[in-house]
Amino acid sequence: MKYDIQPADGKLGVLIPGLGAVATTFIAGVETIKKGLSQPVGSLTQMGNIRLGKRTENRYPLIKDFVPLANLNDIVFGGWDVYDDNVYESALKAKVLETHLLDAVKSELQALKPMKAVFDREFVKNLDGTNIKTEANKMDLAKALMKDIEDFKATNNCSRVVMVWCASTEKYLEHADIYETVAAFEAAMTANDPRIAPSMIYAYAAIRMGVPFANGAPNLTCDIPALVELAKELQVPVAGKDFKTGQTLMKTIVAPGLAARALGVRGWFSSNILGNRDGLVLDDPDNFKTKEVSKLSVLEEILQPEINPELYGELYHKVRINYYPPHGDNKESWDNIDIFGWLGYQMQIKINFLCRDSILAAPIVLDLALFMDLASRAGMSGIQEWLSFYFKSPQTAPELKPEHDIFKQLIKLQNTLRHIMGEDLITHLGLDYYQELVESL
Repeated sequence: MKYDIQPADGKLGVLIPGLGAVATTFIAGVETIKKGLSQPVGSLTQMGNIRLGKRTENRYPLIKDFVPLANLNDIVFGGWDVYDDNVYESALKAKVLETHLLDAVKSELQALKPMKAVFDREFVKNLDGTNIKTEANKMDLAKALMKDIEDFKATNNCSRVVMVWCASTEKYLEHADIYETVAAFEAAMTANDPRIAPSMIYAYAAIRMGVPFANGAPNLTCDIPALVELAKELQVPVAGKDFKTGQTLMKTIVAPGLAARALGVRGWFSSNILGNRDGLVLDDPDNFKTKEVSKLSVLEEILQPEINPELYGELYHKVRINYYPPHGDNKESWDNIDIFGWLGYQMQIKINFLCRDSILAAPIVLDLALFMDLASRAGMSGIQEWLSFYFKSPQTAPELKPEHDIFKQLIKLQNTLRHIMGEDLITHLGLDYYQELVESL
């Protein structure tokens, strides 16, 4: 059954809390791509193909030609930040993209100035800023954000808006009673409850305004019953959490291969060094714990030691992140993997990944913005598990374990696109080719 998808007419506003390294790399990248100066490498929506029908049909359109996505030329940007630097100034300070590339879109970037942010230093102790909203309580802060969204949409003549969180990792939060229902959550915001994080205020404001919300950090944010309930009630798509880049991307590629071959894993030691604002924030133990929980969950869910005790029952998984300013946005990760094979004989795998975190994250932001807009126009609301492909810690329904195998995630994503467009799902079984051959003899 093909979904009744509303056309992508008019401008799409992409609003971003946190105009730091990831967001400015994304925005500058899209602007250079619009001018034909760069290619959107890493973006499935722009450069990915999807197979339709049988292999013998040879139908492999680009995803952007298969589903009705917003055109890049119809995207306009906005956002909030605790610093008042415009996007050009912020991109220069992030030192991800070369100056000559930024200068090619300088006027476009300089025109993008951040709105005052919702910020609570209790959640990100290693940052401070002056471009901050001040209201009587957290509900009033949410209302101020809603006005920002409304004004942005009107000023930029947008027909639709999506929001993608690109701000910092907040301190670790446990689930609490105030997150259980919309009524309890709203009462807690009005009472200025300290357990309401800034990211939750953004998510609440977005959902209330009918704006799809994707969470690019490991924060709890909209992964709580109250906001999931509200998203379903108001028919708004939500997705998260924590952009899958760097070391975790490698884990979701390598670990499924080891599991597929039934090779055992005794230990997986992961260490990272990075600079930039992200590294500074994660230098605080409270914020690191949020990231650690997100990163640790990946291997356990892929290898499933509870059902494969002989192979993974003694798995020792350790993750370390170290702030190292000289590297800036150029993250370096080391993985030592102790594996064993036939008759228990031991082997090792070493991975040294010298990646650029924002370069890997920018196309994720683009894809999420476009796919969340598509989901909204297709009438898909609540948790968008089919977008797990992009997240370290995918948000799912409470009774479901997340799928971390990147190859299964890709199948889920592509089959969802086939489903909403009325195409046959692909199982990769392939027996029909040979059955037809037998019947023809």
